[in-house]
Amino acid sequence: MADKTSFVDSTVHLDVKDYYGKKLQKTSDLKSNACVAPAQPYPKFILHALKKVHLDVTDRYYGCGLVVPECLEGCRILDLGSGSGRDCYMLSQLVGEAGHVTGIDMTEDQLEVARKHVDFHMKEFGYKKPNVTFVKGYIEALTEAGLEKNSFDIIISNCVVNLSPDKKRVLNEAYSVLKDGGELYFSDIYCNGRLPEEIKNHKILWGECLGGALWYKDLLQLAEEVGFSPPRLVTASIVTVDNKELQAILGDFKFVSATYRLFKVPKDSRKPCKVIYNGNITGAEDSLHFDCQYTFRTNQVAELDGEVAAILTHSRFAQEFTFQPLSGSCEPCGIKPKPHSEDPFELVAQLKKQSPGSTTGGGCCSTKSATCCK
Repeated sequence: MADKTSFVDSTVHLDVKDYYGKKLQKTSDLKSNACVAPAQPYPKFILHALKKVHLDVTDRYYGCGLVVPECLEGCRILDLGSGSGRDCYMLSQLVGEAGHVTGIDMTEDQLEVARKHVDFHMKEFGYKKPNVTFVKGYIEALTEAGLEKNSFDIIISNCVVNLSPDKKRVLNEAYSVLKDGGELYFSDIYCNGRLPEEIKNHKILWGECLGGALWYKDLLQLAEEVGFSPPRLVTASIVTVDNKELQAILGDFKFVSATYRLFKVPKDSRKPCKVIYNGNITGAEDSLHFDCQYTFRTNQVAELDGEVAAILTHSRFAQEFTFQPLSGSCEPCGIKPKPHSEDPFELVAQLKKQSPGSTTGGGCCSTKSATCCK
């Protein structure tokens, strides 16, 4: 990793600043749906929060998915590539006045929009003092931008990591500023293979979040190298490109928008167990959709593999579950734990079989949840 004090704009950074600061003025200027949230029903409490965000902020929003993890009250959240600040202002309401949201972005034009409306939103939310801060900086150099190590409970990112030319450095910096037990919860664009230089070097395709898309298997490798727990796939949906010229350059490569969650938890404590979800998380009173394998039903027992058990035990979710030692077998109830798939293309294919004509993945890989042994 380069010395943090020497981090400067690369050609890619300059191109991205120009694309998002100058060329794009509204969502309709985009040439693909990669940076547009897929059509899906939002929970009522999130819709309510979104409605309170200033129109100027939402008009300059280019995210690729709904990035709202659960259990947020009182948390310190960092938004990588916060842009106009839409997600920050939405999350500001969900963490409450006792929590705090920091947005970091390298594009001055976007930061200007976000900062302009801080007072408006604090008044709208009824807060005595701001719980939102916007910082200029690079997602590859968080500590250089003044963000403290081990200081955030959650990091989110909405279609931004693919815009970085050094994705491992982004993950390293995220890992550094997360607290122990913290989570990186992010939506991004992934490809079904490694892209050739012709596509990677195409300015418009990079700006459209396609040229910098990772092969999803490379994300799994990078996460392991940095120290994160294995990525847990949450949702996935197909990305389409309507521009014929760009589609011709892309050829047979396919893209998805997918959300993963990565945790900073110990690696020596992965023992299977049983848990009971208590139903106290806002917006998830009846059930908690954790990822495409596990959906926890309130007051029902679920058997966990070692990886998920370690995540729930050492993260902010620990207080939301009752933990029990694993004994005996879960087979009598007819539900066996399934291998977890990190492949977003496989998830999309499974969901398409369940709902022909649908390209959006907002639910589990299976119609069955992970609950068992009532």
